[in-house]
Amino acid sequence: MATMKSVLTAKDKVDVQDVERPVPGPADALVRVRACGICGTDTFFLHLGGMPAGADGSLRAIPLGHEPAGEIVEVGADVTDVKIGDRVVVNPQGVPSGIIGCGGAHGAMSEYLLIEGVETGRNVTVFPDSVPFEVAALNEPMAVARHCVNRSGARPADKVVVFGAGPIGLGATIWLKLRGVEHVVVADVIPERLETALAVGADAVINSATENITERLTDLHGPAANALGQPRPGTDIYIDAAGAPAVFQAVVDNAKWHAKLVMVAVQKKSDAIDLGGMLRSELTLIASQGYPTEIFEVTPELVEHHERFARLVSHRVPFAEVDRAFELALTPGAAEKVVVTFDDLA
Repeated sequence: MATMKSVLTAKDKVDVQDVERPVPGPADALVRVRACGICGTDTFFLHLGGMPAGADGSLRAIPLGHEPAGEIVEVGADVTDVKIGDRVVVNPQGVPSGIIGCGGAHGAMSEYLLIEGVETGRNVTVFPDSVPFEVAALNEPMAVARHCVNRSGARPADKVVVFGAGPIGLGATIWLKLRGVEHVVVADVIPERLETALAVGADAVINSATENITERLTDLHGPAANALGQPRPGTDIYIDAAGAPAVFQAVVDNAKWHAKLVMVAVQKKSDAIDLGGMLRSELTLIASQGYPTEIFEVTPELVEHHERFARLVSHRVPFAEVDRAFELALTPGAAEKVVVTFDDLA
């Protein structure tokens, strides 16, 4: 029996195991994973210690990883639209055995990944060798960011602020600028992340730990008012890629009449948000979840602008040091985007 190394959940750490290497069926393909990003969802499962398995609250270990890029190394006899040697990114929601890396049978933080019923445009798409694998591995989170921007309906004349300069917030910033939005501000509390925001195209940044958000947004976006005529910054769209209750409340406090708030971050529960304040601006709340259509919509532009997207990767860690990679991801503020590479297992 051929085996491979795969990363499974444990409590606040990973468990690297030797598991059976999958064998593709007639309609399947086997991908040799070359890079896989670490997501906040991965760290959530590690904090929890696995995935809930039943009504009794018991947990089961699951294979991790849902942001892979790799190359096809085996195909089934009936497969015609991909071939051995193709470099591919993967739709983790496009296989029948459950979401890859999020409770399904397979995880992409493994040497090899089985793609059941492989079909270009549904669960894989091919990218050129001009793009490094670790940048191609951003395809899935950049689809999340793209859906957020699509949900915002942002137009070129809109003034936008993105709260949170992690991968999703920075990805949203890039998509907003590629969409032609004239003025995009990024707010965060970590100076290094704000430097990255400027490097990928933000027009201005706000350190919300040291600067007054209301004053800065008014300076940048001009004055406006809410439905009661109270002064507010002229910001049209707020994007919450941070998930902190303080961000939500800051938007409520600053929103002008008919402003929009797009919520893409996983929200931390709070009873301290003044929902009544939304009435004073007729604030529109828009939730953004996943990527219903965007998973491969983003790939051509990711390829075209790959040097710009590469700035989002703060740490490239070889699989031999996968424990350290997850320690970085589990430590708040220690890393922006960690991608594990598999060249050391060649």
